[in-house]
Amino acid sequence: MELKGVTTNEKNQAVPAGAAPVGPEAFAARADTTVTWLGGAGILLNARGTRVMVDPVLEGFDMPVLFDAPVAPADVPALDAVLITHIDKDHFSRPTCHDLADVCPAYHAPRYVAQVAREEGLPGVGHDIGESFSVGSVTARLTPAWHTWQNDSAKWSWRTWAREDYCGYWLDTPDGSIWLPGDSRLLPEHLEMPEPELILLDFSDNEWHITFDGAVRLANVYPGARLLCIHWGTVDAPDWSTFNGDPRALADHVTNPERVLAPLPGEPVVL
Repeated sequence: MELKGVTTNEKNQAVPAGAAPVGPEAFAARADTTVTWLGGAGILLNARGTRVMVDPVLEGFDMPVLFDAPVAPADVPALDAVLITHIDKDHFSRPTCHDLADVCPAYHAPRYVAQVAREEGLPGVGHDIGESFSVGSVTARLTPAWHTWQNDSAKWSWRTWAREDYCGYWLDTPDGSIWLPGDSRLLPEHLEMPEPELILLDFSDNEWHITFDGAVRLANVYPGARLLCIHWGTVDAPDWSTFNGDPRALADHVTNPERVLAPLPGEPVVL
């Protein structure tokens, strides 16, 4: 299925057809809720004036990227919180988080990640899986994930990585519910959620992610949920399955394919 915001580059990667700058108006009080993809797994949520970023990587990533983030940390006027799903650099960007610190009062994360944030001098707030907390008009709940790939790597063997070090987020807003399953293998719990209005879907075909077939299965359990594609088209790494999902292929395999959304980075989606 063709999606107007998706094209193919010279390395045969599915990539966004452009980017839309995120200006001050994206952070202003508003009468509705918008969700803006920032590239990678990053999201800006503005829920009637409550401003939350999830896993923003706006600078300083240690691999080449295909486009600049649609907003720089220096141009973010204010946030009510940042939510982090796990420790990986494409989700917990220390440079970004440090450069947002003057405008962000809290960094919510699983307990281990929040501890690391505090060691970095950031106001990390740790939570258990299943725990809920509020940020302005948004209620967030940590959902389970399984992404302990580091336990298979000698480089990361200095600790044992636990499933509770990783999470997704269920976000209740005044205008509906949003679910980010996060980087995770498909879990039975993922197929037993209430149907949200919007799923922020990492559909990477990788054994430590949901896999493509897993993404289709999850999507079809919630046939009324819109599917905003994340974790694709951002990193110049054509041989990495973790960065190279194609929203067009997803749309070819899910029920109600018109619900697959691939907005440009910086282009808001109204809930």
